[in-house]
Amino acid sequence: MDSTLACLAAWMPRQRWYAAKGRSPSLRLVAWWDLTVDPDAPAEADSSVRIRTFLVADEGALPAVLYQIPVVERATETVTADPGHTIGSPVPGTTFIDGPYDPAYAAALLRLVARGGTARGPQTTAVGRAVASASGPLHATSRVISGEQSNTSLIYEGGGTPVICKVYRQLHPGLNPDIELQEALSRAGSTHVPRPIGWIEGTWPDLATAHGSVRGSLAFAQEYLPGVDDAWRVALLAAARGEDFRGEAAALGGVTARVHVALSQCFATRTPTAADRDAAAATWERRFAIAMAEVPEIAAQRDAVSAVYRRAVEVPWPPLQRIHGDYHLGQVLHSPDRGWIVVDFEGEPLRPMAERTQPDFALRDVAGMLRSFDYVAGSLRLDHPDRSADAVRSWALDARAAFIEGYAQTSGNSLDPRHPLLAALELDKAVYEAIYEARNRPTWVTIPLRAISRLVERPAPVG
Repeated sequence: MDSTLACLAAWMPRQRWYAAKGRSPSLRLVAWWDLTVDPDAPAEADSSVRIRTFLVADEGALPAVLYQIPVVERATETVTADPGHTIGSPVPGTTFIDGPYDPAYAAALLRLVARGGTARGPQTTAVGRAVASASGPLHATSRVISGEQSNTSLIYEGGGTPVICKVYRQLHPGLNPDIELQEALSRAGSTHVPRPIGWIEGTWPDLATAHGSVRGSLAFAQEYLPGVDDAWRVALLAAARGEDFRGEAAALGGVTARVHVALSQCFATRTPTAADRDAAAATWERRFAIAMAEVPEIAAQRDAVSAVYRRAVEVPWPPLQRIHGDYHLGQVLHSPDRGWIVVDFEGEPLRPMAERTQPDFALRDVAGMLRSFDYVAGSLRLDHPDRSADAVRSWALDARAAFIEGYAQTSGNSLDPRHPLLAALELDKAVYEAIYEARNRPTWVTIPLRAISRLVERPAPVG
């Protein structure tokens, strides 16, 4: 097993989902289980093929991060996979392939999640929880979506119901909110989320206590909607063409409100306490302190930023409820038949799972979408410096106003875009963006910096 861990440790830092960029993992094997090769798929019915999923803890991080690494083990001379998807050869004559890129694992995964069943290994089990069986044969062709940061998703087509299955790479105890919220919304009759197919949950030794075991989510499958675009592409194209986007933005606001109303009915809400106000204010101030250290030019706005946060703490707060948690145009699809479809309810990937499942402000999602419209305008200005800044900014302002109007009309609650709580949440999001851009895309940092300047100068609502 030492050679296997060494092989994984050499390969993991090159993967997008590996969290600790810039250092080598310090791995410990936590558990593993095997999946059965599909006997009805002759091309994969090779007794030398083994499908094994490893759970490995990277103990070089504090706290340790648990990763799910599905592997297909094949005789080296039979391997035809792209070299970019091979993990290595821990023993001579054997090659490990990253599971999602191998048809044997892809077929076994879909079979477990869509038909149910149990896979067992030392100190662990993986159980498929089918919600609605995918029609037709399950050994359809599969492909992996490129560009994902935190997970690996496979699309299955050509065998009945098109399915997309997300394999969670970083594991946490508890039901993933991506599964929990979408399954509840679908069960409640919402047409604004894809229909769940099923999920896989597992048990493994508890890393936090070193005693007993915990249960968590391993994968989630839902209907795949072919031929749709995400809202970011739709909005960016409209802005680039100078097309009026107010109707689409208002409809998106309405869908967002309906999702929030449904979530408030599916899950308990609660009244904010004084402790909630103190915690929110501390979080906002702490994030701004980090931003001042990494983006020094915003330090001059410290007093104005604190004033925005202070006003937000002093006004009445709405009930806290379950929300999307990482809401932006990239998390929404546009279907010609069903309109706007909301996806990816995991919440912010860098936040601990315990935080992502707590009731929060519905306005946090609203603020996230407002920032996303602003990013459409900002990215156009960066990519096309000759374009009229006023025209692009006007497009974003119109889209933002229409989104808020659509949200307010559908929710039945008036919503002033200058509401102190909404302003504070949007400002906090812009501060987060400034930190992110300074670290990853310095040329983009002007987008959140402009927003911060605008948000601290905007007058408070009257009355």
